[in-house]
Amino acid sequence: MRARVSEKTLLGEDAPEDFKEYDVSVVFHLPWNSYFASGWGVGSRLMASGGMLRGAGKNALVVSLIPELTLGSENGRFVLDLGAGGALFSRWRFGTQDFGGPFQFALTSGVTFPLIRNLGLGYRFLHYSDASVNGSDTTGADFHMIELSYRF
Repeated sequence: MRARVSEKTLLGEDAPEDFKEYDVSVVFHLPWNSYFASGWGVGSRLMASGGMLRGAGKNALVVSLIPELTLGSENGRFVLDLGAGGALFSRWRFGTQDFGGPFQFALTSGVTFPLIRNLGLGYRFLHYSDASVNGSDTTGADFHMIELSYRF
């Protein structure tokens, strides 16, 4: 479970609107990994999420799929990750801010620390943008979020 708060200054320029996003994500481990006998190494995973984006008094459904490269422990208790993928928005205009269209590129980086047993706490940075595919007058959004995770 995650809660996101947008940043007014984003990669490239200032955002005209503030956003909040609430979502649930599921992470699937992919078969491409290499871990040393110490239990540390690199891996790959796929993060899928779905939730609600709220800005300028409007709501939108957002779903995303982001492949990630990870650095950390093989058991997944401590992980640094970096990913790039895509997101679909049910609405892309919020007040004065226009994301440009329903498809957005999603860039993310995060860190997860163990708390108790299978419970973890993490920080994630996420950037949405259409990369000017829909014109140069579109604006993306940056988010900082705290994640509470449970490993099954």
